[in-house]
Amino acid sequence: MGRELKATRSELLKLKKQYLLAKNGHKLLKKKRDGLIMEFFKVLKDAKGLKNQISDLYVEAQEKIKITEMYDGGIVIKTAAIYLKEIPLDIETKNLMGVKVPKITKQGQICKSIHERGYSLIDGSVRLNNTSKQYEMLLEKIIDSAEIETTLRKILIEVEKTKRRVNALEFVLLPRLEQDIHKIKLSLEEQERENTFRLKMIKKG
Repeated sequence: MGRELKATRSELLKLKKQYLLAKNGHKLLKKKRDGLIMEFFKVLKDAKGLKNQISDLYVEAQEKIKITEMYDGGIVIKTAAIYLKEIPLDIETKNLMGVKVPKITKQGQICKSIHERGYSLIDGSVRLNNTSKQYEMLLEKIIDSAEIETTLRKILIEVEKTKRRVNALEFVLLPRLEQDIHKIKLSLEEQERENTFRLKMIKKG
């Protein structure tokens, strides 16, 4: 069933205002969608670079820990792990084109000196120290990656949401308003013709 339209000038004016608002909204949403897509690919490029760094750091860290275990034994590694402390992170949100994305700030340095790790070279070895350093570098990149990957997911969700709104305006609301405006215009023109005809008939009478 079609919607019931009032064939009046006030209704036509109201629909024209709605159409103008929808048109402007559509334009703004398209700009937002395009901007978000550009931002997505920009962040994606960073994410890919970071993923490659993590992969390389992980391979090197695995090699170092194997060598350390071979020469110094697993007990030395486990003992060093006892000295590990929690890494305090400050997680906030920032606004990226209307999307709330995480901002992770590390409280203090992740990559520490040998004295900050809680053991000395007497307790461990240069190999253990190098292994610890490698895993600290890896952890730092993983934290950065967590922020970037969450940002990517949030941007992608917003892109999809904005695309749906753009399509709803472009393919549903705007065509419907155009059709309604056209119908009312035709109806008003018909009324105008009828009134003109009646006036002519009255004059003749």
